[in-house]
Amino acid sequence: MSTPDPSHAEVIHLRPAARAPGAPASVQGALALDLTPRTAPPRPRLRSARSSDLVALARAERSHIDAFVGRYLQALVEIASGDRPVSQVLRHTAPEVYEDLSARARTVAEAAGTTPGRTSRPHPARPVVVGVRTALIRDDAVEASAHVRYGRRSRAVAARFEVRRDRWQCVAIAWG
Repeated sequence: MSTPDPSHAEVIHLRPAARAPGAPASVQGALALDLTPRTAPPRPRLRSARSSDLVALARAERSHIDAFVGRYLQALVEIASGDRPVSQVLRHTAPEVYEDLSARARTVAEAAGTTPGRTSRPHPARPVVVGVRTALIRDDAVEASAHVRYGRRSRAVAARFEVRRDRWQCVAIAWG
């Protein structure tokens, strides 16, 4: 049995050559594949639940708080995994929590051999917050827990937010 000559191998191009400006894209049917690489983590629809509010608050304002907490916790797990610079949450983080988060990001970056917030390689599993539960403890304090997925693994994050200097700030974090 002879081995095929690699210089005569048939090449199948997956991407068409560049098309002329204004020309329509070539799509074949409803199941066409987008082969461009994705660099951003997936953004599933975040499930949020209010488990046990001790204070009543207007629905619109409460929804605003839940949205902020969900976005903050997503940023937090991205920082902890080295995908985002810690400086992005400075405005909404108490100094002691900021220092802890910075140390965690440095430790992860040193273990991976990268710079904090600047990943040089794609992660096989990026952290995604899939669910958040919040409880309004006082009119100026919210406690939250989040279900975080790292590929097929799950972790938990708990945080407390308080109004300081007229804005919500994270004053405590617990990693599970």
